[in-house]
Amino acid sequence: MCDEEQIRLRMETWAKAARERNWEGLLAWHHKDIVLFDVTPPLQSIGIESYRKSWAVFLDSLDCFQIRGLHIVAGADVAFCFAPMTCIYQGEELDFRLTVGFKKISGQWWFMHEHHSVPAG
Repeated sequence: MCDEEQIRLRMETWAKAARERNWEGLLAWHHKDIVLFDVTPPLQSIGIESYRKSWAVFLDSLDCFQIRGLHIVAGADVAFCFAPMTCIYQGEELDFRLTVGFKKISGQWWFMHEHHSVPAG
């Protein structure tokens, strides 16, 4: 499997896990030192436990979590991807932007940085 295919599979599996409220799938391939910049407080979470806590409040009220038009740029050891996304949270539709940074460790792509944002306005 090429690098872009592996990253695409990581992203699709992660989004599916969020839709299914599957904690194991949601956290899979997220490095222990993951950094998350999120829409809701805390705006920055560092480490896998902090990442998990940021999802704990959100996940139970999530009804939709869709990646729309994923773009992937992969180098030898680092990669990033970005996409517009849609979710339904507490019955409200939210369009937001996603950027994810990956690092290749022992031949496997790990989530190292995740950034969720909404347009200002």
